[in-house]
Amino acid sequence: MTFLPTTGGGGLVGWRVLEKTAPAQQAAFERTPSLNRNIDYFLENVGKALTPKDLVSDYRLLTVALGAFGLGEEINNRGLVLRMLEGGTEDEDALANRFTDTRYKAFVKAFSYGNIDGGLKILTESFQNDIVARYKALEFERAVGEVDNDMRLAMNFKREIADIANGDASDVTKWFQVMGNRPLREVVATALNIPTEVAQLDVDKQQEIFADRANQILGDSSVSALSDPENIDLLIRRFFLNRQIEQGPSQTTPGYAALTMLQSTGLGASSISSLILSQATY
Repeated sequence: MTFLPTTGGGGLVGWRVLEKTAPAQQAAFERTPSLNRNIDYFLENVGKALTPKDLVSDYRLLTVALGAFGLGEEINNRGLVLRMLEGGTEDEDALANRFTDTRYKAFVKAFSYGNIDGGLKILTESFQNDIVARYKALEFERAVGEVDNDMRLAMNFKREIADIANGDASDVTKWFQVMGNRPLREVVATALNIPTEVAQLDVDKQQEIFADRANQILGDSSVSALSDPENIDLLIRRFFLNRQIEQGPSQTTPGYAALTMLQSTGLGASSISSLILSQATY
């Protein structure tokens, strides 16, 4: 790819720049020749991939298929991908269902080779168009991530959270889905100030912690609260601000000039955090 996204210098200020420019940037990205060559190849050949082996054996087809679910890093792990596709998702013990990262299950369920329909949906125009749309969106996010991975994580959260929140599962199951989706979990955990060490706890205890922290910050412990537009903005804002706190202030940090002066007087870490958060009026 020769397209280089503009992320406005990173952080919360950069995120606001990206929000405003993303439609124009994505339109430019979608004119990238290599992207369109992959899409054309997929549309011309996916109907021939009637078995999991057919799909996995074709590097270019698999590139689009995995990319549409943010799993491009698995392109060289084709033995595992083949076993997942063959196992489907209908059996509770299927390999894809045993992965904590729910993107794998979504990928295998979409292509459904190992399910009752035997993958015949890949022949339909609606399925092919859906995969292409997902591929375009996630490849743009990937391109943004090559410049600033936190931007990619925020874009993924904004796009994905509603699908889980609006699903038919119980709220506890929805929390498990959020926690099991690695990119989503990173944004939510960071925004809710949940330490990484929590991942070592029993999964039920983790769910309680996530729900409790959501209730403290959002006034609602349900996953549906995360998809409210105001709360999406709040969580993304907290994600970037907490990232700034973790990494230390930069020239794009709100209140940076005052903070630099105060640091020279021995300002403590808790006071630095409070100042950053208090200056966040975006």
